[in-house]
Amino acid sequence: MRAITLPRFGDPSVLTIADVIEPPVGPSDVRIDVVGAGVNGADISQRRGNYPPPSGAPLWPGLEVSGIVSATGDDVSEWRVGDEVCALLPGGGYAERVVVDQSLVLPVPAGVSLLDAAALPEVAATVWSNVFMSAELVSTEAFLAHGGSSGIGAMAIQIAAARGSRVFATAGSAEKVAFAERLGAIGINYREQDFVEVVNYEMGGTGVDVILDMVGGDYIGRDIRALAVGGRIMVIANQSGDTSSFNVGSLMAKRGRIWATTLRARPLAERAAIIASVRESVWPLIEQGLVKPTVDSVFTPDEAADAHRRMESSAHMGKILLQFG
Repeated sequence: MRAITLPRFGDPSVLTIADVIEPPVGPSDVRIDVVGAGVNGADISQRRGNYPPPSGAPLWPGLEVSGIVSATGDDVSEWRVGDEVCALLPGGGYAERVVVDQSLVLPVPAGVSLLDAAALPEVAATVWSNVFMSAELVSTEAFLAHGGSSGIGAMAIQIAAARGSRVFATAGSAEKVAFAERLGAIGINYREQDFVEVVNYEMGGTGVDVILDMVGGDYIGRDIRALAVGGRIMVIANQSGDTSSFNVGSLMAKRGRIWATTLRARPLAERAAIIASVRESVWPLIEQGLVKPTVDSVFTPDEAADAHRRMESSAHMGKILLQFG
C-alpha cells in the first residue's frame, strides 16, 4: 500500500509517498480503507524528529483517520466490513489503509460526512480527556482555551460552550478571534490584548476554573494569574519551545494544579477508556448539531508537504485534512 513516509527528518519536503508493507490484522483489530486523515501538530513534531512514535506503531505520521472497514479480526464483534468509521491511532494514518484495535474505532456521527469525520477523533479525545475527564470542567465553571482557532481549540470551545460553561479563547488575528467567537467563545487577540487582564475583568477578578494550554513557556505563569481559586491548568504541548518559569507561591495561593499530558503514548486501555467516554458524551453533541467538525482545508497525498506548510504558517482555522479516498 502507499503511505506518506519520512525517509529522514526535516522540513515538509521530506514527506515522501512510498510503498510500504500493510500491517497484519490481529484478532482484535479492524482494517480501515482510509478516506481522510487529520493533520496534527504532533505530525509536525514527528517530521522534525522531536516526537517519535510509540513502540509498535508505524513509522509514518497520522493520528486519526476516517474510512470504510475492509477487514476485521476474529474477536471483533461490533464492526463489520463496509461500516463507515473513524479512529484514533498511535501513528500511521497517512496511508491508504490502517489497522487499529477495535476499541479505538468510532462510528461516523450522524450528519457528518465520511471525509469530515477524519477531523474528529484526535481533537475530541484530547479535549475530552483533558478538560472534562481530568480537569472535570462543569457547566458552572469558566474555561479558557489557548489557540482558539486550532483544531483542538475549536473543539474545546464548542464542547465547553455546549455544556454550559463560559468560554474564553485566545487567537492571533481579528479573523481568528471572530472564528472563535462564532463557535461560542469570548475572543481575545493575544497580539493586542493581555488575556490575564481580559479574563479577570470579564470574571470580576475571580479568574477561570480550567485552562487548556498548548503554548507553554511564559504562558504558564500568566495562566496562574488568570486562574480561579481551585483552578486547573492542563498543558498538552509546549509550542513556544521555551522553559516555563512561574511563582510557586502564586499557584499555592490559588490552590491550583498544573497537569501535563500526552495522548498517543498512553496504554491501550487508557486510550480505549477515553474513546468510550468520547462516544458516550461527545458524539451526542455532534449528532445534535451542537458541536461540528471545523475543516480548514483538504489536500491530496501528493500535497502533503503543502498541508504541513499550511499548519506551520498558523494561517489555518480548524482542521487540515488529507484525502485518500
